Amino acid sequence: MRFAPPNPLRIADRASGLNSLSVRSYNERLVLSLLLQNEATTRLEIGEKTGLSAQTISVIVRSLEQEGLVVRGEAQKGRVGPPTTPLMLNSEGAYSVGVSVGYHNTHIVVVDFIGNVQHHRVMPHKAADTFDAPEALALEIRLAVAGLSESRQARIAGVGLALPTPPIRSEPDHDVLHRYLEAEFGLPVFVQNDITAAAGGESLFGTARQLQDFLFFYLGARLHCRLVLNHQIYNGNSPLSYDVGVLALERRLPADSAMAEKLWGQDLSWPPLEATLADWQQACAENLIQLTQSLLQFIELRTVVLSSFVPAAICEALCRLVRQEIPSVNAVVGRTSAAPKAVGAASLPFSSRFMVN
Repeated sequence: MRFAPPNPLRIADRASGLNSLSVRSYNERLVLSLLLQNEATTRLEIGEKTGLSAQTISVIVRSLEQEGLVVRGEAQKGRVGPPTTPLMLNSEGAYSVGVSVGYHNTHIVVVDFIGNVQHHRVMPHKAADTFDAPEALALEIRLAVAGLSESRQARIAGVGLALPTPPIRSEPDHDVLHRYLEAEFGLPVFVQNDITAAAGGESLFGTARQLQDFLFFYLGARLHCRLVLNHQIYNGNSPLSYDVGVLALERRLPADSAMAEKLWGQDLSWPPLEATLADWQQACAENLIQLTQSLLQFIELRTVVLSSFVPAAICEALCRLVRQEIPSVNAVVGRTSAAPKAVGAASLPFSSRFMVN
């Protein structure tokens, strides 16, 4: 079954917040795991994939429907036998908060049960440091959550923190921040490396949802990668990264260029950079190709997923260069978002509280 993100710094699973939904039986988690990894599925398909009896599935589905986690789709007609009714997650059944600490900004998102971003806030580091001022972060989380109705706020499953390793700041106390937020909100807080969290979010909500094995790249301030095999994320023995990311592009611009600030914006568009962009893009593509080819010497992979806040057109151009150089690999752009790592962080409470490990 689908993975819960591996090796978190701390993972909690206890009754708080979503009290009636906190402790689920293994079989209930099994059904929710299938629905989290598929847009829709039928009772028959659940039985085929889990081995559960039709009666057990009916009891579980009825319970999940009553608690508002699962809804029925329109009956599918035109097949042999009676119409089948697909089951799917109720997007309003649960919500989650995701926080990611980046190079320039800390992003806070609230997502629904199927990964749609409901609210997104940005806390510039020049205004407040996430670790030195956890009160400021808590305020931003409250403002993001305030966009939900009271009934929906009661269905928040937890808070996910995607933090860099090694830290961007000098030895921030992750555990202090973690404990502070749990005490402040009375919700379980789940902590994960930011790149690993982004890979998990892409697998749960994005382009990689149906993929069992793939090579994941995150293009941010630097270029990072993770290997995903049988839905498990592997990040090696050291947090390697490659200096061909947005920081490298920023260094190519004039020191006083107003364009540099726009590279880190939220509008998913960049100013025209012409030759500078072309040179950087080529250097970035060469690293993607080299890293992919190195791995293909040991493991047969068919898919590369590139996730980034960088404009989708630029990501697609990079993927096209990879496909041209390595025809056996399908390089695809991840789910477009202004904050992929924060969305990945928001997937942590869902993976940990509703899915089988």
